[in-house]
Amino acid sequence: MVNDSIQSALEQVGQQFQSGQLYLPELILAGDAAAASLNILKPSLTKGGLGGVSKGKVVIGTIQGDLHDIGKNVVSALLTAHGFDVIDLGTDVSPKKFVESAQLENANIIAISSLLTTALPYHDDVVRLLKDTGKRQNHFVIVGGGPVNADWASKIGADGYGRDAQDAVVLCEALLDQEMKPPLKQPLCFGSLK
Repeated sequence: MVNDSIQSALEQVGQQFQSGQLYLPELILAGDAAAASLNILKPSLTKGGLGGVSKGKVVIGTIQGDLHDIGKNVVSALLTAHGFDVIDLGTDVSPKKFVESAQLENANIIAISSLLTTALPYHDDVVRLLKDTGKRQNHFVIVGGGPVNADWASKIGADGYGRDAQDAVVLCEALLDQEMKPPLKQPLCFGSLK
């Protein structure tokens, strides 16, 4: 339901907004409808019906300086539906809180979302803080959102990038299914080459 109904509808609304067929009020209404739908579905997504077996733990949030959460919420719901244990930190999350939460929760992956280009420098701060505290080898760092691309992931030393929510699931599964250890020399990128 999340893939076929919510994500596909949001993609269609996004395309119509970009082409000028829809305006900001319609975009906001679609986002509100998606959030309400996810709230209804979320209780039935726990552990993806895998009998309590978790594929891994993901700390997710929208980075500091950004309050946009629709994309993050869809990623969170899909990861949960696919058997990941997800800790959602919300929006406007500081780099320090990402790192502290990942440590506290013993998370495999830190997933950072943003829609505003002005918030992008904080992605780099998360990676730098992990390095400075000697914790970089403990957590994969993945990034996504409107202004984010594979080049950005590579530039900041992230371990992965996904264009959309389904890419994020494939990325997390790939990082944890193989015998890779963070940090990766080159990020795994899905949905876009550049």
